[in-house]
Amino acid sequence: MRKAGLLAGVAFALIGLPSPALAQAAGDVAPPDAEAAVMIAAEASELTVTTFVPADFARFAPRNALDMLGQVPGFTIRGADQQRGLGQASGNVLIDGARVSSKSDGLFDRLRRITTDRVERIELVDGATLGIPGLSGQVANIITKPGSVSGRFEYRTTMRPRYAEPSYFGGEVSLSGAGNDLDWTLAFNHGVGRGAGGGGQAYITDPLGNVTENRDVLLRFIGDFPRLSGRVNWNGPAGLVANANASYSRRYIHFSDDEQRDALIGLDSFRDYDNRDRGYSYELGGDVTVPLAGGQLKLVGLERFTHARGRSDVLFVYADDTPDEGSRYASISNSGERVGRAEYSWPMLGGTFQLDAEAAFNRLNRTAALFVLDSGGELDEVPFPGGSGGVTEDRYETILTHNRTLATGLTLQLGAGVEYSTLAQTGPGGLTRHFQRPKGSLTLAWTPAQGRDISFKLNRSVGQLSFGDFLASVSLDQENENSGNVQLVPPQSWDADLELSESLGPWGSTTIKLFGRWYEDFIEIIPVAGGLETNGNIASARLYGIEWNSSLELSQIGWNGAKLDVTFAADDTRLDDPLTGVARPFSGQTNVSSNINLRHDVPGSNWAWGGGIDYSHVRPFYRLGEVSRDFEGPIYTYAFIEHKDVFGMTANLEVFNLTNGHARFERTVWDGYRDRSEVLFSEYRSLSVQPIVEFKLTGSF
Repeated sequence: MRKAGLLAGVAFALIGLPSPALAQAAGDVAPPDAEAAVMIAAEASELTVTTFVPADFARFAPRNALDMLGQVPGFTIRGADQQRGLGQASGNVLIDGARVSSKSDGLFDRLRRITTDRVERIELVDGATLGIPGLSGQVANIITKPGSVSGRFEYRTTMRPRYAEPSYFGGEVSLSGAGNDLDWTLAFNHGVGRGAGGGGQAYITDPLGNVTENRDVLLRFIGDFPRLSGRVNWNGPAGLVANANASYSRRYIHFSDDEQRDALIGLDSFRDYDNRDRGYSYELGGDVTVPLAGGQLKLVGLERFTHARGRSDVLFVYADDTPDEGSRYASISNSGERVGRAEYSWPMLGGTFQLDAEAAFNRLNRTAALFVLDSGGELDEVPFPGGSGGVTEDRYETILTHNRTLATGLTLQLGAGVEYSTLAQTGPGGLTRHFQRPKGSLTLAWTPAQGRDISFKLNRSVGQLSFGDFLASVSLDQENENSGNVQLVPPQSWDADLELSESLGPWGSTTIKLFGRWYEDFIEIIPVAGGLETNGNIASARLYGIEWNSSLELSQIGWNGAKLDVTFAADDTRLDDPLTGVARPFSGQTNVSSNINLRHDVPGSNWAWGGGIDYSHVRPFYRLGEVSRDFEGPIYTYAFIEHKDVFGMTANLEVFNLTNGHARFERTVWDGYRDRSEVLFSEYRSLSVQPIVEFKLTGSF
């Protein structure tokens, strides 16, 4: 708690910064719908809301709400966390004052399907002032209006000179209509991928650094992801509001990693690795809101199901008459989630209250098998204990949240509750356990002056488990195995976030966020009996970080139509290594990332061009017998050119990886646990990604 208090102190130090006038601001906030009207306190009319109307984005010729929101100065879209159940709001975008509750039909999909002629305005406001539990920091509320039946489409194709087939048929087509009472959308999306890390050289060294093997590597990925979805919203009589959504998707994935291995000592060989994944999933969801006893009651339901069939094969073919060697790992998984949620909100004691109750039931059933190639070329099944079984979690939570205005521009949101859950596993070593955990949050939002917003949030949260970690699994590609762990419990954390948003007047805007996370029962790879390893809980871990996002209008230096967007994120993580006890960072964490993006919309024309640079740094991933680092770039550059009226459509051509960034992988492998064994070998890869050319055509009908 002392560390969280330090972040709060920084908030008040930042208040002394000068506050330039905000170009577009509205003093009165009109609640976007009946639900929001109940939530927002009476004093909300005194708050400052930054408002953008379609004319503000005219120079970009946007096709949908996502295009518009992407050009809002200093704002970065953050989708909802993939949390357990539905939970409280966690993203930073609302549509007509309501959160997007569907998990499979995500926020970005919804925004793409709202055509620009249906956007009335976009409001930026501190989330805590809206009275929606969970919201904090800068939030965009997209206000829509009725429109006639219309359609939109987006066609995408990508290609690169080597290593991958072209992706010819990607994109989406949707049809929607919006009247005064009924709003509906039907969409078909074909996500497609033809590519991977590429190809190039790799080599193996002995413990002294001497090269023992050279490898020619070729990675290939082929994926098709068709998806059909629909959504309908009905505003009925007497304040009744109903929403329903449904989606069905399939996936077809084939990944290969072929290596010609030239050994300086020993036999040359060819390794053929193939991974195939097939499956489907569906989601059905909906909610109903009705006035009740001076407040509003909202009932939400969700059903999700996923079926997956996976198979990995690895085959070693030797240069002489040595028999081939190989193995196969195959699995069939069925997973699902069923959620029921009730939210009742009402005004009382000069503020608003909301009582949430949720029941969520998650499940996983998996059948897995391991095979080894015999001398006759046949696959024989071998024992694979712990690979098959089932896991269920039944979870119930209730949270009471109070929202009130303390003074002009100062809002408090306070929530407290409890979660009760039962975790059960079937199969060998099956175990049933019961847990009870406190949950809650405190949020302060302050608008001390026009164009400045400061928010602080302290939250007690319970994390999500991957049910696959309860069961044993194998990675044939890296020759690793995880044993199952029936003792896993969800991690818990104290989360502190401090965010300052500042208007720079005609120059643009900037947002900075400081955050800290203090974990209990953090999940990392731990040792288990028999010299094996598994994902397990460790006592504690912590993370500190910063995010910065700025938009600058270069017309202020005489470059009309040009805009520069800059983002930067960095964090510092620490835990005690489960094997050695020595402090180290989190495994595989991207601890630094940044982007600089320039866009120039040429005045008086339909042309735009631009480009940018990405940088990222990834921490090593720690297993008990190896340490690896898998990363790309680390610098990628790109450039684009766009015409906004090609027979009424927008055409965009982008070339990514102009400066020849590579896909890199490096690891050191020990002969047993790395704290007590000798190094076996080290591996290094640097694979050419090649320039990636994408052409996109967007239009409406």
